[in-house]
Amino acid sequence: MKNFRRTIFYIVMTAFCFVWIYPFLWMVSASFKSQNEFFENGLSLIPDNFTFENILRAWNEANFEQYFVNSVVITVGTMLIVFFTTSTCGYVLGRYNFKGKKSVYLLLIASMFVPMEFAIIPIYDLIKTMGLMNTRLGVILAESGGNHIIFILLFATFFSKIPKELEEAAIMDGSGFFRTFISVMLPLSKPVIGSVMIMQFIWSWNSFLLPLILTLNAPEARPLSVGLYALRGENIVDWTGIAAGGTIAIIPIIVIFLSLQRYFVEGIAGSVKG
Repeated sequence: MKNFRRTIFYIVMTAFCFVWIYPFLWMVSASFKSQNEFFENGLSLIPDNFTFENILRAWNEANFEQYFVNSVVITVGTMLIVFFTTSTCGYVLGRYNFKGKKSVYLLLIASMFVPMEFAIIPIYDLIKTMGLMNTRLGVILAESGGNHIIFILLFATFFSKIPKELEEAAIMDGSGFFRTFISVMLPLSKPVIGSVMIMQFIWSWNSFLLPLILTLNAPEARPLSVGLYALRGENIVDWTGIAAGGTIAIIPIIVIFLSLQRYFVEGIAGSVKG
């Protein structure tokens, strides 16, 4: 009876997983179909005739090569800034006691309930005042400007569990705040760093609204998420080209996640355990 229940459970979960990943498989399949096959046999996951024309068209004619470079630059730049700000903030909150610490926590947590759309106008005005409209640097600063409370809490929780003896030994050896942080704390927080890098990479790579607004008049500065609109005309939509573009855009996410998934699991588990 136990084996029967387990078999039923696996069958149900397998069916559920297939339903969940079907849109992704359909997108990948559509990127290798011709336009006629896409409309005639759109639900099929196996193309009758594989063609790389859609991917080549998206990469060359839709300027995806430039969009891809822009996405890499914007994502890497955002990740570096977010990593520095959240790790140092988490270190202070996790290792030091100071007046108003609870108030800081409350303000950070309360900010999670403010929709990002409410900040669009102030961000736009600030980037415009700085003279960074229609530039990749402007997008990087706008994307990295949030409080990223989840990352701060992950670092703070992890750092708070590190024995104080390690920090005290570093201070006795003459290490200051940043040297102790860089030489002692960061090497121990690799699992959390992996988790933060994965989540921030996915968020930055898929970000659409801010890059769209800040690069409205500069197509050459757009990332992939916004560049997909290049395949959408006023009267005709290149569906197979959009599917190919989406496939190109999602490959780096899969590679990064598979490469760092061990750190992701360890980071989340280490931060919430105990």
